[in-house]
Amino acid sequence: MTGPLTDLRVIEYCDEAGAWAGKLFADMGADVVKVEPPGGSRVRGYPPFLGDEPHPDRSLAFWHNNTSKRAITLDLEQEAGREVFRRLAAGAAIVLEDQSPGQMAELGLDYPDLSALNPGLIMVSITPYGRSGPKSDWVATDLTVLAGGPEWSNGYDDHSLPPVRGLGNQGYQTACHWAVATALVAVLHRDWTGEGQHVDANMHAGANVTTEASSYTWLVARQTVQRQTGRHATVVPSSPLQILAKDGRYVTTGVAPRRPREIASILAWLDDLALRDAFTDWPLLEAGANLDHNITIAAVAEGGEEAAIYGAVRDALNFIAEQIDSYDFFVGTQTRGFQCGIIYSPDEVFEDPHFVARGFQVPVEHPELGQTFRYPGAPYGFAASPWAISRRPPLVGEHTAEVLAEAGVTPEEFERLRTAGVV
Repeated sequence: MTGPLTDLRVIEYCDEAGAWAGKLFADMGADVVKVEPPGGSRVRGYPPFLGDEPHPDRSLAFWHNNTSKRAITLDLEQEAGREVFRRLAAGAAIVLEDQSPGQMAELGLDYPDLSALNPGLIMVSITPYGRSGPKSDWVATDLTVLAGGPEWSNGYDDHSLPPVRGLGNQGYQTACHWAVATALVAVLHRDWTGEGQHVDANMHAGANVTTEASSYTWLVARQTVQRQTGRHATVVPSSPLQILAKDGRYVTTGVAPRRPREIASILAWLDDLALRDAFTDWPLLEAGANLDHNITIAAVAEGGEEAAIYGAVRDALNFIAEQIDSYDFFVGTQTRGFQCGIIYSPDEVFEDPHFVARGFQVPVEHPELGQTFRYPGAPYGFAASPWAISRRPPLVGEHTAEVLAEAGVTPEEFERLRTAGVV
């Protein structure tokens, strides 16, 4: 395995909420050992399944969140299983869990129990509302986690329609990113001091502060932002940005440029398309291209000439979008450095030439199936830290014997554990 985290071993005892955090560690090179109950995680029963054939090793939901990991089965309801878990934790850098608050303590596997065996251990608990507080025992789903802020900000101009939840377990994944980032800070602290610590990653809080300015607008100004169709939620509604292109597909024209050189490029684009004369406000674009400073948001708010220029820039982008096909507009704006896009379905995004060119499609071999499948690539890129999917998601219990042997479990002891149904 390669990557910047190859010196870390992570013991992951996670269901659907925390598995993405384990993947983030694993794809960056950490040795992530996923602990599942006998028979495998319940997520292995989530559809869709490869070939519509339900099977614990064919769940695409499980595949997506568990690349590069090793997996063992271990019955933590039995003391023998808990003792094996303690042995694993004693040799680990990080224990990652997403169980209900109090559950690890009931098992005798909480931070005080494990840190007594491994003082440098970092334990990361991903919980819906934190381990303590008035909501700590509330049951949560990704939907209710997102209600902490992002969900309110997503939807349509028509507020008779309810807010829209982003799909793909964004609430869980947001919390996982917070958990991994915080755990790595704890690793740095441990490397300096030798001290481990317990990190409580509150999913609801993590979602609440990942809302652009929505939460802070309320906290600072006591103002409530309003959701808008395909636009940032704001207190004062902004102009619609979704435009029907010539080929009948929608594009979004984004935030209008405010730099003179950018305005000049729009004017040149109109000329390239032989559309300058058809856009009656081209003199305003010419005036904007000749400014010796950028147009500020404050100037737009004040009105006057610069506000008129800014409005013409926005109208020009909308006008161009209506005159050409959607993909041509998409490429044309991206080439010019504008924040505009084409409205894609998820599968269309995956197949876009830009994502293909940057290597977002990652082939992963499944030897047991004799097939190779395309997986989504790195969620972020680093200039000097290699990222890779080192192996396909593990089969149920695939590495149990291997991992337990590394923890000092003898073949005779392993057989006793297997006979007792512990592994």
